Amino acid sequence: MKKLMNSRISIVAIIALILFSTMLIASIMNSMDDQVPLIDVITDIDSTSTWKPTKEDIAYQDSMYQIIQNTQQDVDTIKEDIDRILYKLERIEHSDGTVDSIRYVKGSPIDKRKNN
Repeated sequence: MKKLMNSRISIVAIIALILFSTMLIASIMNSMDDQVPLIDVITDIDSTSTWKPTKEDIAYQDSMYQIIQNTQQDVDTIKEDIDRILYKLERIEHSDGTVDSIRYVKGSPIDKRKNN
């Protein structure tokens, strides 16, 4: 077996086999390229023509921008309201049980609404 691997004939045979298989694979790949294009090439693009928005396109984009701005303002307002509510809730009752900022008076409008 050692003689077979060291001889010049076996080395030349291996090189010839590699060369032949490479050529066979290349010819198969070349014939496949002719049948099925992998990428559609667009050749008739005019590079000077660009999209120019019409008045309707600009109006639509402006309306979308206004919707986004209004939504952002609504979200900001909601965040501020939530912060104010949380601040008031923290002031009403502390963890040690003390209460400030709201005084409960028997017979007051708050008492009447609460104890109907």
